[in-house]
Amino acid sequence: MPESASQPRHTANERYSVTLVPPAVDAIAELTERTGLSKADVINRAVQIYAYLDAQRRGGADLLLRQPDGTPEKLHIV
Repeated sequence: MPESASQPRHTANERYSVTLVPPAVDAIAELTERTGLSKADVINRAVQIYAYLDAQRRGGADLLLRQPDGTPEKLHIV
């Protein structure tokens, strides 16, 4: 994902302490089991995907998922 010229690029790792709600804890557990990724990798990917989707939405894009039957479903991120 391209970075904005106005945002500084951090080259060092940063450590955060966060309290996660139970659905987030469950989602991380499911993703680590399904993918074999570490919790840190799952969380890093989730944050990057969210940043990309937010940038697209702010740029005026609609976020759509295409269902297996071909039906598009518009995503609403609150």
